[in-house]
Amino acid sequence: MPVEPATASTSQSPDRRRAAWMAAAQAGDRRAYEKLLADSVALIRAVARRQGVAQDQWDDVVQETLITVHRVRHTYDPSRSYDAWLGAIASRRAIDSLRSRGRRDSRELHDDLALDNHPDRDDASAATESDQRAQRLHEAIAELPPGQREAVEQLGLRERSLSEAAALTGRNAGALKVNLHRALKALRERFHGEP
Repeated sequence: MPVEPATASTSQSPDRRRAAWMAAAQAGDRRAYEKLLADSVALIRAVARRQGVAQDQWDDVVQETLITVHRVRHTYDPSRSYDAWLGAIASRRAIDSLRSRGRRDSRELHDDLALDNHPDRDDASAATESDQRAQRLHEAIAELPPGQREAVEQLGLRERSLSEAAALTGRNAGALKVNLHRALKALRERFHGEP
């Protein structure tokens, strides 16, 4: 006497139980099909894991495999192993996922700090922070001794060459270099605590 597919005995092997559910699903039994799909998820994840798919991609492989199973369910032969049939489909979807990720990773650069270091240019808080840092820097420069302040303004802020700055300020190049060095050291100490 045949076993009712939707209520297949738990004494059957899991593969035979799934095969019976698939046969019933091919005949239109929706409950058997739902049980089959739910029972197939663990098998698909196992295939994805064996193929080397990253854990965060397993659900994508499961979804793609179940979509493929739905599309090609009419091709399943109930006299054959369901697990082998599903395993072949899951293996192909896992390989597709690996290929897709490989193509994407070869085109994309991943940096955990990219968003922190390069915020959206329309981000108002980034602009405010930048303005505040610039204001603190200008205040710190204003507090430097006159010779150091002049060296920073001419060589750093206005980006003049050493000879141009020397001609404009009337100081010699050596004095400008020393003042710039001392000013940068003082600014580093103020902002970063570095000597």
